[in-house]
Amino acid sequence: MADTFNYRIDHHGSLVRPAGLTDRGDDPAALDDALKEAVALQRRVRSTVVTDGDFPREDFRGAVLGAVSGFRRTGDTGPDGLSRWVAESLPKADGPLPADRAARLAELTVIAPKVSLPSPAYLAATTFDPALAGSGGPASARELGEALAEIIHAEIGRLVSRGVRLIQLDNPLLLGHIGAEQATADALTFEDTLAVEALAVRLDERPEGVRIGVCPGWRAPGTVDRARAERLYGDIPADRWILPYDQGTAAELDLLRALPEDRDACLGVVDPTTPELEAIDTVLARIDAGAEIKDIEDMALSPSRGFADVATRPLLGAEDQRRKLVLVETLARYCWGNEF
Repeated sequence: MADTFNYRIDHHGSLVRPAGLTDRGDDPAALDDALKEAVALQRRVRSTVVTDGDFPREDFRGAVLGAVSGFRRTGDTGPDGLSRWVAESLPKADGPLPADRAARLAELTVIAPKVSLPSPAYLAATTFDPALAGSGGPASARELGEALAEIIHAEIGRLVSRGVRLIQLDNPLLLGHIGAEQATADALTFEDTLAVEALAVRLDERPEGVRIGVCPGWRAPGTVDRARAERLYGDIPADRWILPYDQGTAAELDLLRALPEDRDACLGVVDPTTPELEAIDTVLARIDAGAEIKDIEDMALSPSRGFADVATRPLLGAEDQRRKLVLVETLARYCWGNEF
């Protein structure tokens, strides 16, 4: 893509929140102060995108679950450690989700605003309860996913109109569908998952500089089913795929190898789950290997996942987070000099 360079130094969106900020960001003054601090941090580490750190939300799903009707928190915790929600009816949105808050980012900096959203297929797969289908709940996970896709598609349009230039949809389950050892067994089939995600990502026109990305997961499967990977990339019309690339496995290269030539790749080259910094030479060797498969001019770099996808469970401390982000910037300059 011709303007990939605008977003060479990326990150997933969630950041370690300042001490004293509530897990739902419900103090407007404190939230605005925290947002200013987050913008300043991203400017200092020379990120080419800026996010709100997910500070207004309890976890990475909150931009949708906390802003539409039809969902209920059960009080249970799922196997992923997240609080469990179920869809009691088809969801409805009464207005913007994070679009209004995103406009604040554009006021604070000239760096391109970015917003991350949970994907509709992920939400449908994790909130559909077949026991509720006969009592007002969605009839199927596919029906729920399609309703969510329309809401998220409309929100993407609002975000773009408010100046957001990079939008990322997160579905940590997608890579499980393309592992050669076994496909993910969740409420949505692979076919339904592709169809639901495609509904959300579609845009009749891409305004200049706008990119829609998909993060399909934070760890590559042990082995990759090439045909299913090609289906994944081919059926979902995302501009950018944010791929795990911090373990140096053959599967990570296979994910990149299956990517169509006309799609950007953002390589998650540093691991936010450990404070130890990666060796620059080791990471550069991995990037060089990827550049033999994919034109390096169509790549970007980032951490391999967010730093605090759950507000109360940051993966690192603030200083370790800063060091990891600085490392991403350093690696980018090794790759592209000052050409961004």
